[in-house]
Amino acid sequence: MNKFLGYIFSPLFYLLFFLTLVIFQPIQWVCYKLFGYKAHKVSVDILNFFLTYCDLFLGSSISFDNKFDIPTNRSIIFIANHQSMYDIPALIWFLRKHHVKFISKIELTKGIPSISFNLKYGGGANIDRKDSKQAVSEIIKLGRRMKENTWSTMIFPEGTRSKDGKLKPFQVGGIATLLKVVPDALIVPIAIENSWKLVQYGSYPLSFGERLRWTVLEPLEPAGKKPEEVTMDAENAIRTKLNKSLTELH
Repeated sequence: MNKFLGYIFSPLFYLLFFLTLVIFQPIQWVCYKLFGYKAHKVSVDILNFFLTYCDLFLGSSISFDNKFDIPTNRSIIFIANHQSMYDIPALIWFLRKHHVKFISKIELTKGIPSISFNLKYGGGANIDRKDSKQAVSEIIKLGRRMKENTWSTMIFPEGTRSKDGKLKPFQVGGIATLLKVVPDALIVPIAIENSWKLVQYGSYPLSFGERLRWTVLEPLEPAGKKPEEVTMDAENAIRTKLNKSLTELH
């Protein structure tokens, strides 16, 4: 049934999603060019509010659970599993007070309304995966911006999206590079569930009626630990949460 309803509601979702991106392209431009970073960030936050709640037109439920008092006066490295591009708007919206930046493929800085503009001017790191020196350099620059502005960064250490929801082994590279620049950054794992199901049939139809969940897990202090240990701790926390949810379903 979720596939059948997906055929009906996917066009409406795509229309609203694309219109949101088109409408906010000039809004972002005006905010950034005339009023600077703060105004631009507000426009990006509102953009991602609308992108997040476009999911409602696919019959999806949206749940963001955070039981922890995450500090805003300290840089955070958020570590999450990655299931689809629909993971991202909710992370930006619900974590907006933390000024979360992303490490993105440089190819995404062109051709996508609103998204490309934000990636180019929003303060994240745009990396060339074929050029390791450039990638490391951009991540170091991002770390410096984190330190100077008390910003945060979201990292998807699997390196690619999980098409079946199963967690892939985490890679330590980006986390280790950031910790060299911002060694006192708090590590906060986030478990993402079921967004892979939206695209389980491909781009069309999108699946109807999925339970989309983002869960903030217990923060980890990096002090006294190697990046490999911190990364493993975050991976284990996310894996435990995903496995627990699967057990509850059965």
